[in-house]
Order: sequence, then structure tokens, then C-alpha cells
Amino acid sequence: MVKLRKMKLFLNHFFEEFAMSILYTPTTLGPMVLQNRLVMAPMTRSRAPGNIPNALMAEYYAQRGTAGLIITEGTSSSPNGLGYPRIPGIFSAAQIEGWRAISDAVHGKGAKIFMQLMHCGRISHSLNMSVGSRVIAPSAVAAAGEMYTDAYGLKPFPVPDAMNGDDIRVAIIEYANAARNAVAAGFDGVELHAANGYLLEQFIRPNSNLRTDSYGGSLENRARFVLEVVDAVTGAIGRDRVGIRLSPFGVFNDMPLYDQIEEEYAWLAKQLNDAAPVYLHLVDHSSMGAPVVPESMKATFRHTFKGALILSGGYDAQRAESDLASGKCDLVAFGRSFIANPDLVKRWKSGAPLNAPDMGTFYSPGPKGYIDYPVLL
Repeated sequence: MVKLRKMKLFLNHFFEEFAMSILYTPTTLGPMVLQNRLVMAPMTRSRAPGNIPNALMAEYYAQRGTAGLIITEGTSSSPNGLGYPRIPGIFSAAQIEGWRAISDAVHGKGAKIFMQLMHCGRISHSLNMSVGSRVIAPSAVAAAGEMYTDAYGLKPFPVPDAMNGDDIRVAIIEYANAARNAVAAGFDGVELHAANGYLLEQFIRPNSNLRTDSYGGSLENRARFVLEVVDAVTGAIGRDRVGIRLSPFGVFNDMPLYDQIEEEYAWLAKQLNDAAPVYLHLVDHSSMGAPVVPESMKATFRHTFKGALILSGGYDAQRAESDLASGKCDLVAFGRSFIANPDLVKRWKSGAPLNAPDMGTFYSPGPKGYIDYPVLL
């Protein structure tokens, strides 16, 4: 009887450990093998003076190379897409070379790495852009709020130029070229940033898209640009190398909610399933004060989209394990916890306490608050 009880205790312990190991077990993403199911979320860090990736950035990403997948900070596909100070691009030879050192460093630690392609659209300011660049958007509607500039501090968002047909065609070509450049720089793929109020989402949302042509009005028209970008990028580098990020119910950068939002994003999920990128990255910003993404919306994406689903937003290890075990997603992305803990995987596996992030250095230049967080010995 005692032996039987001991055996039951052993088996219970074994299965508990097995159930809690999902987060750290290898998995696949298309043809790629990931060393675990932790994703480092894309996070702007503003450490690229001149918009060129550098050795400091290579050290930062390599430090976090125990993730299964790293998604880089938003990287502009075009000089017109630059919005914030010191964000990197992927439209010049120097940028390709800078990023190649980063992809090599990350691969050396075992992680895969996707570059997030982010065109800021109207969330920009000419003071943060090179001479000759333009602030462009679906419509000539300024976003509410201000943009930080290194030269003069906070400045109101400008009224952007409404994109004409040529602007749209060029922007699509730039996305495809940026994806090719990312692959040339050694990246495993790209993530299209269609969230957080940037250009792709500006086309989707009715408050920022007031067009009356074939790219405005109905949802089918408002989503046309996004779906054409997806087709161009998957055509350029292959579906297995392309993901897309969405933020339904996100209100960042003047993206207010509207009555049809759940219905419209459900329709978009169907279109993206047909386009078949390798993953869909769904972000819930409610932990930062945004409205909660309803569980019904997450379930719709899970049911409709047949590729890999990444969830992100306020996760800790325990919640990630739960959602993975219940089949709600395939991968979980973590943001601020990776900023403050380069060795996040080791800390969670060992039960060690986490470092607290220093928000005052999130976007400041230099190594402080970037590569100097303590790591376990």
C-alpha cells in the first residue's frame, strides 16, 4: 500500500512537471525548429543613431538569444516610414550590413529571429526623418497627441500627406524589398506590423482612413492595402518567412474603438488565413490600460486562422503555460520581462526572481538600461 502511494505521488509529480514544461519545449514554426515557445516581443528601443543597426544592438539581441524566437523592434521599410528618433531601417546597404551582425549573433545563441517591418505613417514627425522624406498616411488626418523629437522635444503630430495611387504602389514595393533585404541580412523572416496605430492599421481603421477610392469606405476596401502588402511580401520571400501582428481593441496612437470592430477583425482573420502567412501575432494591451481583447475574439482567430498563433500582452510564465496547455495559442510573446531579464528563460526555469525594468531608459540612447541588466551566474 505504501509503495502504491509512493508510485502515485511519483506519477503525479511527473505529470505535473511534464505539463509545466510546455513553455520550454522545442516546437516548429513552419519549417523552422524553435528551441522553446518563448517569443521576445518587438519593442522599440531607439538605439540606432542615423537609423543604422550597430554593435550595441547586436549585444542586446544576443543577450536574449535563449528565446525560441526573437522579433526585432519596428524597422522601417522606407525613409518615409521612419517615425521615432533613432529607429532602424532596412532600406540601405549599410542597414543590411548592420542587421547581418545582429542575425549572426542571435543565431549563435540558438534563437530564430524575425524582423518587424514597421511603417509609422502618420505617427511621425519630419524632425525624425531624413531630408526629402514625407509623412504619409491613408488620409490627411493628424493623430491626436505629440511625437518626441531629439531636436525640439515633444511636437504635435503633423497633418500627413494623403497617399495617392503612386504612393500606395511604391509603399507596397518597399515592403517587399525590405523583406528581401531582411533575408539578405540573415533573418529567418519578417513580421508585418499591422497593429498599434501604424500605417497598415491606419488603412484598416475608419477614423484614420477617410478615402473614397478602392482603398477606403467598406472594410474590404480598407483592408485592401494590408492584404496587398501581405501578398507582395509572401511573394517576395515565401509564406513560411512571413508573420503579421494585429491589435484588435488596441487604442494606441489614436485608434478608438468602433461598433463593428469585432465583426471586421473576424472577417480579416479569414482573409489572412487565405493569404497563409506562417503566423499571426495577436496583442492584447489591456495590461497597459487598453480595452481587453474579448476571449471570443481570441477564440475566433484561433478557430479561423490555421497557421501558428502567437499571443502577447501581460503574460507571466504561469499564464503562458496555461494558455499553451489549453491550446489557446502555439507561442507566447513577452516584452518588458525580456527588457529587464536577458536570461529570462533561465530565471523562470530556476525560479529565480526577475529584475524590474527601468522605464526611464526604455528609449534613451546608449547602453544604460539596455545591455547592463544583471544576469544569473
